[in-house]
Amino acid sequence: MITDELILYRSFKAQKLLDDLITLFEGEGSTSLAYDAAGRLVTLSMDMGFTGDLWHMFLTYLLANNENAFSRACEIRGHVEGTVNDVALHDLGVFFQMFYFDILDIDRRYKIDCFRHLTDFDMTDEGKMFNKRIRDRIAGLSEKLSSSSGPSEMKEHLEAFYQDYGVGMFGLHKAFKIHESLMDNSFTIEPVKRVQHINLEDLVGYELQKKKLIENTEAFIKGLPANNCLLYGDSGTGKSSSIKGIMNRYYEKGLRIIEIYKHQFRFLNDIMALLKDRNYKFLIYMDDLSFEDRETEYKYLKAIIEGGLEKKPANVLIYATSNRRHLVHEGFKDKLDRGENDDIHESDTVEEKLSLYHRFGVTIYYGKPTPKEFKTIVTELAGRQGIEMDEEELLLQANRWEIEHGGLSGRTASQFIDNIRARTEFFSRTEKNTCGQGDQ
Repeated sequence: MITDELILYRSFKAQKLLDDLITLFEGEGSTSLAYDAAGRLVTLSMDMGFTGDLWHMFLTYLLANNENAFSRACEIRGHVEGTVNDVALHDLGVFFQMFYFDILDIDRRYKIDCFRHLTDFDMTDEGKMFNKRIRDRIAGLSEKLSSSSGPSEMKEHLEAFYQDYGVGMFGLHKAFKIHESLMDNSFTIEPVKRVQHINLEDLVGYELQKKKLIENTEAFIKGLPANNCLLYGDSGTGKSSSIKGIMNRYYEKGLRIIEIYKHQFRFLNDIMALLKDRNYKFLIYMDDLSFEDRETEYKYLKAIIEGGLEKKPANVLIYATSNRRHLVHEGFKDKLDRGENDDIHESDTVEEKLSLYHRFGVTIYYGKPTPKEFKTIVTELAGRQGIEMDEEELLLQANRWEIEHGGLSGRTASQFIDNIRARTEFFSRTEKNTCGQGDQ
């Protein structure tokens, strides 16, 4: 098998599919394998949004995602000198041959009519669950690799791609989650394929809070001293939206975000070890962070933030949101007199519970808007959505809505505007349908 000649480029994503397609090309497969492989290639392409020559797109997908000594070095430095450069050139010689495989040979060899549909594949973007930004980057690279005159030119295109966009999942994706394996108590970092595209400008108000968050993040991006951040305050005030806005604003500058839940904190040390040598800045994102009396996971977090033997990597910060300022629940019994408390060092217990908050260098408070600020948020959101309604009537309905739906907050205002839009659209469609029926 031609892929046995590869040295660096091995252990691909979709390795089984690659092996099966090469088996078919080399005449060692079967009709049933051909149909099965074609189906898997179409499924992958639909998931990723690939069009055109799916064989070329598939090979490009493998090269863009394979993390090895060469691709990782290019991610950091661009062009690479030394022996690893020659080894990579050897591997790309193998890929150059594979790019010239004619996928129609599979149809001819196995007397089927299947792969001809995959040489100029087309699909509609509407409603598809793929990341168009990633798709377009891989498509652009595929076009360059397909038209390359030889392995050397392919290597130049790949070096530029790795330097501009990185390699593997961290190169192509913005956000990630931790996936646990209960079988062996291990974890993997998995990309979030559909990211909510919230911009900081979408959050009305809270300008001082956003300014403070931006300043800290920009210092981090530039390699200057920066602090872990805690965004705390009332629910629905835009804490999580601010962090998502930060992610979207600074992705192109190498910022990545990894969401982790408190029951996964035992993996924090191992996660840090995986991130420390990458050419990105990482935010470990903890949403709605709080701990009850009997939960001890906060001790993992304390050790990571400050006080552990191993220094936290310079390319990692922790950004958390919480409705509590004091992240660890402080019960009434913590305030009992020493004589009524079975903890002899009661003050030490209270201090331990409060110390987690103090380990965040930047703390930003998000409070509920005043009635005046709530009206400003409503009118601003209505204007952005093109809602044409008398302002007095709009605010009257908004006041009724917030009384019935959780009180004054940016979230309540956004939900109210969504409701207005839905009602407006519903009545508009009903009116069109009624008029259409009347014309018949």
